Amino acid sequence: METYTLRDGLTLPKVGFGTYKLNGAHGVDVIDSAIDRGYRLLDTAFNYENEGAVGEAVRRSSVPRSELLISSKLPGRHHDYHEAIDTIQESLYRAGLDYYDLYLIHWPNPKEDHYVEAWQALIDAQKFGLVRSIGVSNFLPAHLDRLKKATGVLPVINQIELHPYFNQQAQRDYDAANGILTQDWSPLGRASEMLQNPTLKQLAAEYGKNVGQLILRWELQLGTLPIPKSSTPKRQAGNLDLFDFEISAADMATINGLSSADGRLKNQDPAVYQEF
Repeated sequence: METYTLRDGLTLPKVGFGTYKLNGAHGVDVIDSAIDRGYRLLDTAFNYENEGAVGEAVRRSSVPRSELLISSKLPGRHHDYHEAIDTIQESLYRAGLDYYDLYLIHWPNPKEDHYVEAWQALIDAQKFGLVRSIGVSNFLPAHLDRLKKATGVLPVINQIELHPYFNQQAQRDYDAANGILTQDWSPLGRASEMLQNPTLKQLAAEYGKNVGQLILRWELQLGTLPIPKSSTPKRQAGNLDLFDFEISAADMATINGLSSADGRLKNQDPAVYQEF
């Protein structure tokens, strides 16, 4: 597995595993399977209500905790500084972990406008030893500029919606210019639809890969970190089989040509969208 090194020195694998909707005993089994297939970065969130399942999978795994990287996210309803600190601690209690490797603000919730306060809480949580690295999710350049102006600290990672129908070039350019790694949620978009795209199917066949592998490789070559989710061991393994081919510049341009300004899956524009 190839890796990225964040600005603060933390090393992450170039592909992570998403755990949204993986809850209960079934979720534990799926996450445990993913660890067995080779995933070392697991992405969860307070609002997924499965931090406990992730923690249980970590405890069941034969892979040492020190070799796993666990990420979670702060919900919008707890952006108040003291609530944020309590929530991070509660996240750890839920998971049965002593620390998170990465902790993010899930959404900026600009109408409420408490995300700077929440960011200060993450800065302090890092100092307290609750988390190793801190970042954000769904933050736009204006939000990030404000964090830097108010605290002097920029996130090391920004997790955003990114897939062939919405390649987020402007946001990626901003992140790269500011030493922020872009991480991709919904990296396969609406998989049931996107995996049938004729252009992507043709390109995948030319490379001897499936469409999911083509898309994930495209995201790696954009310099981003996708976090695909799959419940089947075969697909879990296939989503890591990305390092034995390279997409040509012309084909990268073809895939980028599928992107549009209104390509968001659910119109969740961080400039106005609120999630609590």
